[in-house]
Amino acid sequence: MSEKLKIKVTIGDRVYPLTIRTSEEEGVRRAVKKIGELSKKFSQSYAVQDKQDVLAMCALQFASQLEVKNIFDKVIVENVEDKLDEINSILDSHLNK
Repeated sequence: MSEKLKIKVTIGDRVYPLTIRTSEEEGVRRAVKKIGELSKKFSQSYAVQDKQDVLAMCALQFASQLEVKNIFDKVIVENVEDKLDEINSILDSHLNK
């Protein structure tokens, strides 16, 4: 069983206490860092001062990236399945001779 770890993270000038698995700590801290970097970029690039707007833009950016990746991965899996079906057909035809 994975040990639990209590950490505090700061997002948008607010502190959030979290209880996570020890194995998740690095991923959570990297995500918090990326959110901070992206929110700073949005604040500077678009002169957005409202933290809620900046965080909404960050959420949209991350969600879009995830969805695009999921679509891309699905296409790759479908292509691999097609190729495997093709190879199976070739093998079957040679084995049945």
